[in-house]
Amino acid sequence: MPHWNALLIAFLIAFASCSIFRWTLTQINVRHLRRHGHEIPEGFRGDIDEATLSRMSDYTAESSRFGSIEHVFDDVITLVILLSGFLPWFSGIILSWQLQFILSGLIFFGILALISGMLNIPFSLYSTFVIEKKYGFSTITLRLWITDFIKSLFISAIMMGILLGAFLSLIHYARTTWWLWVWLFFSAFQLLMVWLYPVLIAPLFNKFEPVKDETLKEAIVNLMAKVGLKTEGVYQIDAGKRSRHTNAYFTGLGKTKRIVLYDTLLSSHTPDEILSVLAHEIGHWKKRHILKQLVFTETASLAVFYLIYRLSDWPLLYHTFGFEQAIPYVGLLLLAAIIGPVAFFVTPLGSVVMRKFEREADDFSFDLMGTAIPMAGALKRLAKDNLANLHPHPFYAWFYYSHPPLTERIARLQQMETARRS
Repeated sequence: MPHWNALLIAFLIAFASCSIFRWTLTQINVRHLRRHGHEIPEGFRGDIDEATLSRMSDYTAESSRFGSIEHVFDDVITLVILLSGFLPWFSGIILSWQLQFILSGLIFFGILALISGMLNIPFSLYSTFVIEKKYGFSTITLRLWITDFIKSLFISAIMMGILLGAFLSLIHYARTTWWLWVWLFFSAFQLLMVWLYPVLIAPLFNKFEPVKDETLKEAIVNLMAKVGLKTEGVYQIDAGKRSRHTNAYFTGLGKTKRIVLYDTLLSSHTPDEILSVLAHEIGHWKKRHILKQLVFTETASLAVFYLIYRLSDWPLLYHTFGFEQAIPYVGLLLLAAIIGPVAFFVTPLGSVVMRKFEREADDFSFDLMGTAIPMAGALKRLAKDNLANLHPHPFYAWFYYSHPPLTERIARLQQMETARRS
């Protein structure tokens, strides 16, 4: 059982602060939506009606409430695992088997990950087949959902096995410098996954193929030629077999770089709107946003790995959570739990950077298209098709949003268009 001391009290305060803050911020956002959700924003007047606006509000409120319940459940499970004496008992069983250190660590994390995955199945099913179905988004069959789940489980097991196997090997054999070698391996593995994801992992779930519409393809060729890019990097995927949500994204590095358009987006947007979205994604490409994100992530991870190295042999850490001896792979889990609340409160730092990238991509789209009208139209249609929240609380948006709020983006685009015409 855990021992009450200053470290445990500090952890519980930080953990509770994180949980309460997250729940409170969600409630503030929902209340703000309920207060203003009936107001059609100026940029959307004439584009949406009151019935659609009401569905937007209901969808956001219901999804947010369900998300809060899921977070509370996850927090309770985390506290049970950390404070009930389960971890010392569980790790003790593994130690009694007298297995090699690396294999023991893989079994430890593998079983915990499996338990976590199983406990979250009901939430995923409810979200997919109740909430998403209720609002007309979910098109996935139970059979396809099960297939996706098995594939995801298999891929996660392989990736986690490779990462953890390497981490534990380095911790075991490079006792004083493992933090540096782990960071180098992690950085290389992350780059490899970003490079391989579009050609190895994503095709396991969706069919990727060149854009079929010949007229649109010709327009894409001309647009890409303006910035010296080849159209081989633009694909459409069969996202509609799972959901009616619309989206587009940029992924990959080097020769695997590609822009991906959902088939649902292609079927619901005008050609000019599609081209403006494509221009936005090209902006991410040309501005090297993925590379910049990787640099930031890897720099931060170096500091985190060094911190974990410095604390992984700390006797008080193990004593606090009921362990009589230091077990390095258990220490990784305990430190991850302690660092988690701190990482949560730096979320706005990443959000600010991501919103800057999105504005830069909007600017690029405006410059490439020569007008902001189709991009503004695309955002309005995306908001309507995805039942987006048009009235997020400003603080909630600042804390979480990786994109500027839609009303803000559209207003900014309209100002750019006005300045262009004047």
